[in-house]
Amino acid sequence: MTLELNLAPNINDPDGFYDELLGAHNGLSKEESDAFNARLILVLANHVGDRSILRAALEAAK
Repeated sequence: MTLELNLAPNINDPDGFYDELLGAHNGLSKEESDAFNARLILVLANHVGDRSILRAALEAAK
């Protein structure tokens, strides 16, 4: 089974998620916000799990 990175819109209520994401940063310093983002990336990368998908995501983010 070959998986592909999905770059099409795929989040239910993207505006609501964006509000939640911004809210998670409320009251954080720049350093705390950066650390939060790093932890979130690692949590989501662990959820994805597939190294080929993660590699494709790294390339897409460049």
